[in-house]
Amino acid sequence: MHVKMAARLDGPLMHSHIRGLGRVMVFLAAALASASLTIPEGWGGEGVQYSQLGTDVTLSCIGARTGSMVQWRRDGAVALPEGSAIHQEALVLPHASLAAAGTYSCHDEDGSLLHTVSLQLGRWETLCGDPSLTVSSPRAPDLPGVPFVSCRASDYENFSCSWTSSLETFLPTRYITTYRKKSLTGEEKRRNKSGHVGPCLQDPARTGTCTVHRSEFWSSYRLNITEVNPLGSSFRLLDVTMQAIIKPDPPEGLVVEPVPLAPRRLHVSWKYPASWPKEPHFQLRFRLQYRPVIHRSWSVVETVNLSEVITDAFAGLEHVVQVSAKDFLDAGNWSEWSAEARATPVRDPATMVSEETTTDVSLGSLAEEPSQAPNPEPINRSDPLENTTILVSLGIFAFFVLAAVLVIAILIWLRVRKHSKDETKPHNFLVAATHLKALPRTQILP
Repeated sequence: MHVKMAARLDGPLMHSHIRGLGRVMVFLAAALASASLTIPEGWGGEGVQYSQLGTDVTLSCIGARTGSMVQWRRDGAVALPEGSAIHQEALVLPHASLAAAGTYSCHDEDGSLLHTVSLQLGRWETLCGDPSLTVSSPRAPDLPGVPFVSCRASDYENFSCSWTSSLETFLPTRYITTYRKKSLTGEEKRRNKSGHVGPCLQDPARTGTCTVHRSEFWSSYRLNITEVNPLGSSFRLLDVTMQAIIKPDPPEGLVVEPVPLAPRRLHVSWKYPASWPKEPHFQLRFRLQYRPVIHRSWSVVETVNLSEVITDAFAGLEHVVQVSAKDFLDAGNWSEWSAEARATPVRDPATMVSEETTTDVSLGSLAEEPSQAPNPEPINRSDPLENTTILVSLGIFAFFVLAAVLVIAILIWLRVRKHSKDETKPHNFLVAATHLKALPRTQILP
């Protein structure tokens, strides 16, 4: 009975210990996997020795007999680094610096070559595996610096990651790049519980970059960038969400043209970046910035079209225009600004007239040469749409003014007519009464 109770009480504790032990085993497995990369092949072939800067380096003379006298030379010269010493046919270089690197050769008493070794020195950090884990022991094996990694998607089908080493090691370095898809559907989880794993393909033409092709816009990925050198390795894990890292390339084919007969307008057009697939479900929106060359502040306009008309440009001044793009649903970041395009709006007619009056002499000399003379025909540089709008507005205004004047005239006429009738009636009554009073009674009464 007591045994059963003890087993029940110890059960949760044992499970917790097992879980903790499982985590330790996972960590140890990761450490072993990393350790398996610490002895890569093909770093320089035979006769190459890699050592850490600032440590005591020992070079062995392979082929020498025990107890025999040997000579060491560096790069063919007898002179050796300061403080070096020969101990039992081996050459010891205390606190080796970069200046101690080179090709060393071991010779017997007769000067015959016994062995040659190329010494390369480098530097490492005391970081192991995950960047959050720091090796506290001063005697722990030193590893390469954890690389800095950043990722970007120039479209919704692929994304690329680039990295730089956090430490200059002065040693040959390689990178192993892989990814694992994190968000899985139910079917994918049943088929592969660990998720889809694949290589992040490195491009030999672009050092320090790799690309994951045919990625899914709504999925998340975990990138593993492992830096490996002859004496160790370190890796960086980075979680990537496509919506967060998408950043289109700048729009292409930017063209800016003045609008004829419109002194304050510029027509701007551009195209989608070639790297962005043209699909109806993944559109881009655009941001247009422009300013006169002599000004510093920009004016910004957003649009979903592939062209825009600037209506507040300064006539006669050269303008600088750029455009950038972003996902239509506001995912990710704006692209970099496109290359600049420049154009100058047409001149204002009033300004041209004032300039012509001040340059009559020069225009007269130009008129003598038909090929260079200005066009004598007057040019209407106003905007036809603006002229039409003004004429319609003036017509409507004139119509209402005429109607108001007509109504007022009718009211005045009616009032004058009524007033004249009222004055006529009393006057006739008085005349009739006076006439009756002047007649004799006999004429009044029959």
